[in-house]
Formats: sequence, structure tokens, C-alpha cells
Amino acid sequence: MQTEVVFAGFGGQGVMLAGMVLAETGMNLDKEVVWLPSYGPEMRGGTANCTVIIADEPIASPIILHPRDAAVMNRPSLEKFCPSLRPGGFAVVNKSLIPVDPEREDITVVNVEANKIAIEAGSGKAANMVMLGAYVGATEVVPFDALVETAKKVLQKKPKLVPVNMKCLDQGYGIGQAARA
Repeated sequence: MQTEVVFAGFGGQGVMLAGMVLAETGMNLDKEVVWLPSYGPEMRGGTANCTVIIADEPIASPIILHPRDAAVMNRPSLEKFCPSLRPGGFAVVNKSLIPVDPEREDITVVNVEANKIAIEAGSGKAANMVMLGAYVGATEVVPFDALVETAKKVLQKKPKLVPVNMKCLDQGYGIGQAARA
């Protein structure tokens, strides 16, 4: 089985970190993994996205034109990536910044107030972890306990941020799980 997801937003929203944590979790589980970052031409505040592929078999190409899933942090990312999702995929949408829904009936939309949840947890910068948790909760692409373990290792350089990020992962995961029901 192979799962592809694009994490997308503006630079500074943490989409690269979210994708990296997911990719490292896959590697820790001995899966085949690709993490492919892409930045817009702007120096700051431009677009940023990364594609993560997790598979049981070798991955033929890191370039995916029609990923199964997307986690979008802002409206331009929703407009760019959601139309190209494969039917049956998942769109995790940051409703704190995106007032519209994807115009698709053939995908599962998981609406997450990521910024609001992160601010209430103690740091608006942790919205990416809310989105990552929601994505994993909705798709179960990796076990949640493995994701938490990897996130703690990645974030250990800033120990003060670990509790807030873990709370955000957990709250996002609950939202994603509820969307599966």
C-alpha cells in the first residue's frame, strides 16, 4: 500500500516540519518513504509545501501529480491542491484560515480549527501539529503512538515546546478520528 499527502501553506506555518515528522515516523516503522519539499520564490511568507509518500514497497517516483490526500493550512493551498486529489482521498482543512470548503463530493473533508486549537493550547505556532494529528487520526497512515514518539524526538531541541505540541497532536488526532466515524 502507498499513501501520498501534500502538506501546504505559507512559509512559516510549519508545513515542512509536519511533513518531516510524518516521514520520519514512516522511516522508524521501516516503511519506504519520500519527503519532497517545495518552496515558492518569495523570501518570506511565500508558498511552501511538501509531499510525503509512505509505502510498503519501493516508491517508483517522488513526483505525484494526483496525491490521495492534502493537509492545507491556507486558502491558496486549498485552491491549488484539493482539485487534484484522487477520489476517495482526504482533505484536512484549516478552518481557522479557510472560510470555504473544497468543491468536491468524492473526498473526505476534515475541518480543523487548527490555529484556534493551537492558541488555546499555548502556542499558535503549533497549528501544524494540530493538522498533522488530524491527518493521522483520519487516515491512520501511521500509528498515533509512533507519531508521538517521533515528534518528541524531533522537537527535543526545544523542550519547552514539547508539551504544547503533544497536546496539539492529541487534539488534532481526536478530530481526525471523529471524521472517520
